Amino acid sequence: MRRAGCLILIIGLAIAAFFAFRFVHGWTGEGPTTADRTFVVAEGATLTSAAVALKEAGVIRSADAFLARAKLFGSSDPIKAGEYLIPKGASNADILAILQGGKAVARMVTIPEGMPSILVHERLMAQKELTGSIPVPAEGSILPDSYAFDKGETRAAVVKRMQAAMTKALAELWAQRSPTTVVKTPEQAIILASIVEKETGVPTERPTVAGVYSNRLRTGMMLQADPTIIYPITKGKPLGRRIRKSEIAAVNDYNTYAMTGLPKGPIANPGRLSILAVLQPAQTRALYFVADGKGGHIFADTLQQHNENVRKWFEIRRQRGEL
Repeated sequence: MRRAGCLILIIGLAIAAFFAFRFVHGWTGEGPTTADRTFVVAEGATLTSAAVALKEAGVIRSADAFLARAKLFGSSDPIKAGEYLIPKGASNADILAILQGGKAVARMVTIPEGMPSILVHERLMAQKELTGSIPVPAEGSILPDSYAFDKGETRAAVVKRMQAAMTKALAELWAQRSPTTVVKTPEQAIILASIVEKETGVPTERPTVAGVYSNRLRTGMMLQADPTIIYPITKGKPLGRRIRKSEIAAVNDYNTYAMTGLPKGPIANPGRLSILAVLQPAQTRALYFVADGKGGHIFADTLQQHNENVRKWFEIRRQRGEL
């Protein structure tokens, strides 16, 4: 009789140990996902609602079992809204840690320096993970940078962040302006910086280009910046051909070949370096510059020097078969 009782006890303990093992293994063992996948935790979601959604998505086997194990083994930290990557075979413990850790999937949209707003609009509208429609943002209101966004976020919210970043950057840079800057307002700084941005892709040249245009503005010379001819035609998109004589002579609010002073507004979204170049221009006597054939420019103080540099540039283009 005593032997039978011991046997029953041993069997009972074995069964209890088996279920205890199963319970623990259900927390740390491999989950049902057969491939990496993403899972979205909605704003305001609770662990209970997330567990139901995880079960429906096939990421866990049981919502009730997940919740029971999470209560016993898991942290009491709240889960965070966002889109998360759930690795193949992730355990319940792994999944809870991911949702509590807040390291969401990084979705990025990059706005290069000098991108006009019409192309910013096209880039945002092409992002299928974003929602909602937006108008073309105001030219010069977007700070070029890389921006993270969540799946399902509105395009309007992303634009708002981009514009807030420009407002903040401009305020910081304006506070660092030199007494030698020719611009009188932050708005003027953005306009001139957008021209500098489009005139050179060489970062080290920007302060000198800004210095040349500052000198021209002070002396009442026309800026004569080719990108200001193109902007009214394409809103900043590449022209795709040579500029026509009629376009050089066209009178409008942007063409600096037909007016003195600054255009009525920016012609692109300038980056920090171009804004800083305008606010801290190089001290130079140069009034002219032309391409050097190597991706940069040659600067000149006098028209005679400039004409010689232009002659050399045209000779380079002839040798390349461009003329």
